[in-house]
Amino acid sequence: MDHSSPRCSSCSNLRHRFRTSKHSPPFKTKPKLSHPTQLRLLYILPSTHPTTPHRRNRQTPTRLLIVLGSGGHTAEMLRLLHDLDPRSYTHRSYVVGEGDELSAMKAHEFEKLLAAKQSLSEKSVGNGHAGHGWDYDIGNVPRARRIHQSLLTTPVSALRCLFACFAVLRSPRGAETAWGRRPEFPDLILTNGPGTAVCVVLAALVLRFLAVRGTHGKMRTIYVESWARVRRLSLSGKILLGVVDRFVVQWEGLRGVGGRAEYLGVLVS
Repeated sequence: MDHSSPRCSSCSNLRHRFRTSKHSPPFKTKPKLSHPTQLRLLYILPSTHPTTPHRRNRQTPTRLLIVLGSGGHTAEMLRLLHDLDPRSYTHRSYVVGEGDELSAMKAHEFEKLLAAKQSLSEKSVGNGHAGHGWDYDIGNVPRARRIHQSLLTTPVSALRCLFACFAVLRSPRGAETAWGRRPEFPDLILTNGPGTAVCVVLAALVLRFLAVRGTHGKMRTIYVESWARVRRLSLSGKILLGVVDRFVVQWEGLRGVGGRAEYLGVLVS
């Protein structure tokens, strides 16, 4: 075939026009996961990039943040913490929803009981510094959604709650206690499903995504699904399943849900 024929010359010119025309639509290509934002998100999500806790010296101050909620959430959470050793988590921060005075009162009572148990334990081994370094605080945030609240106004209240969570996650700079300087961000966040927990965990995720100073290796999250959830996850559980470090269920029927649910038996009996 003569490649210099008029027909072939016309085809060549036509291809050239398609390549160089300013008005020709760009060719669509399959998107690649190479944007820095996407890579950063994949790096911090435990479901795609699982990590192990950093080893620490036992004398290092540590901060545990506990999310409480109305209904049975607070009662279940405090039963989970029944055997907590305050020497392992020297600073405890409780988060309660606005107006939830009962949960705040229960947290105060739990800390008094914990202090009494620790005092007896230290005296029994001849430690003259019983109760030394006791440190806890209770933070309030607006409710993410009130009972019977319209779904139309829920996004507004949820955003208010989210912004307030940034404040409770961060301790005042230079806060000193008998154990030493209180960690600026919690080492561990523990929750069992109230709506507030979603905002707390998402706020922690945002801070880690932005690589805020002091957040590296901090704010690992453990979600314990409510004992009342036997066959299906709660709404909070469904939302947080893919973003928490560990997702624990208390009924064998939920083992392996979403490829992440860990069954450890009933924890609040």
